[in-house]
Amino acid sequence: MNQDILRSYKILDGEDLSMTEILALSKIGGEDLLDLVSLSYKVQKKYSPSIHLCTISNAKSGLCSENCSFCAQSSFHHTDIATYPLLSFKEIFQQAEKAYQNGIRHFGIVTSGYGYQKVNEEFQTILHIIEKVKKDFPDMEICASLGVLSEETAELLVRAGIVEYNHNLQVNPEKYSTLISSTHSINERIQTIKILKKYPVRVCSGGILGVGETMEDRIKLAFLLKNLNVDIIPLNVLIPIKGTKLEGQQKISPLEVVKTFALFRLIVKDKVIKFAAGRETIMKDFQGLIMLAGANGFLTGGYLTTKGRRSEDDKEFLEALYEFQE
Repeated sequence: MNQDILRSYKILDGEDLSMTEILALSKIGGEDLLDLVSLSYKVQKKYSPSIHLCTISNAKSGLCSENCSFCAQSSFHHTDIATYPLLSFKEIFQQAEKAYQNGIRHFGIVTSGYGYQKVNEEFQTILHIIEKVKKDFPDMEICASLGVLSEETAELLVRAGIVEYNHNLQVNPEKYSTLISSTHSINERIQTIKILKKYPVRVCSGGILGVGETMEDRIKLAFLLKNLNVDIIPLNVLIPIKGTKLEGQQKISPLEVVKTFALFRLIVKDKVIKFAAGRETIMKDFQGLIMLAGANGFLTGGYLTTKGRRSEDDKEFLEALYEFQE
């Protein structure tokens, strides 16, 4: 076995791995990659054994003022996605009800746009939806992903009943303005995470792979998320969408994705690492390998502007995964 991997087994005894050690592991390949996957799986089983499943509602789509390079919803891009204002109270509630009937107990409300730093009519509607879902489905966990927040709006969301808030940092902060967006700063996003960490809610923050970053960039992002003590780390793999700045971006390989997930697990050993966009389209037949490389969560039922697998298929997938956990 590769000596760097052997030395890394100390993580199972409670020791953390340094950035230098992780960078050394990032250089391995060939048959050694499966040994790395095996170690990451052991770490996941020991420190974060449960599997996290959720579905999301694209409650407000398109016309976003920000110029995020990968995003089909940016007003800077010309894509053929559906654009619409905030869905009605009834429409979002019906989506939550359907998810509940399909056995999903974690429902996320996602809106396009910079965020909500002040309370307006739209934000109040979202608060009422959260309160209604919590009342009718007490065991349904509500997550929100609404962009940048202020102290005021964060507190109101918590009081309404959210248990989790998603706010991705996307890439190594040093590369954010060049790889992701120049219309807002990474510090604004980090500040929102710090505000939310004051409350008893889980913070969900991760990144996107394949936008031009290096493996070292991904590792730096993972260590930042560890230092911010986020609870859930969703990793998306870029799906190049026609009309966006990254429409011609070369797709990264399944092997690169597997290695990235394995390294993230060795850095944030006790957190949920969730596979989001790209699971079906990029990984295809290899998506199960990601769940054996340290991931222990995934989105089901589709993403914001791209389709995913049917929830029924993912339920079968989940049942098979549980056999590996026994």
